[in-house]
Amino acid sequence: MQAIHSALLVMDVQNGIVQRFAEKPEVMVPFQRAVSAARRAGIPVIFVRVAFRKGYPEVNAKNKMFSAVTKLGSMTISEASTQIHYSVAPLPDEPVVTKLRVSAFAGSDLEIILRARKIDTLILTGIATSGVVLSTLREAADKDYGLIVLSDACLDADPEVHRVLVEKLFPRQADVLTVSEWADTLLKQGGSPKS
Repeated sequence: MQAIHSALLVMDVQNGIVQRFAEKPEVMVPFQRAVSAARRAGIPVIFVRVAFRKGYPEVNAKNKMFSAVTKLGSMTISEASTQIHYSVAPLPDEPVVTKLRVSAFAGSDLEIILRARKIDTLILTGIATSGVVLSTLREAADKDYGLIVLSDACLDADPEVHRVLVEKLFPRQADVLTVSEWADTLLKQGGSPKS
């Protein structure tokens, strides 16, 4: 898959979600390495977060997951919990896409950005493997995007669910690589990465 038409999606790596894994700061290292490798290779990095307007006009009471958020009074657009985690802070020219449901495409302008940049292959990272990564992978596959999942730059609260997804389910629709394996393919495709 050609890197020139690829984009790295860093999904739901935002303060309110990362903090669930805060007792293990080393879990952020693969995300940092993926972002660095993409930038060196000239691959666009697109950050995706979930956030809502004050008052939650986008949330239906029948939506079990997101209606719970409204009761907590969290996850609004301007809150610290919805900002991208400092360990992978976006550069000024890197888009931050706001979505309204689990998939990165749901209620966001992601597809418009991808079309504008002629992106046809997505490299997926995110928290959680069984949430945003799974939902985005399924929708992107249905939209005919080429897909790569960086297995060690995906986290899930349930390690067994993560394992089953990356070993058994995701390979049906995506190439599943570690960040190191993916970075090696970039070196082979382009010689030496941009410094």
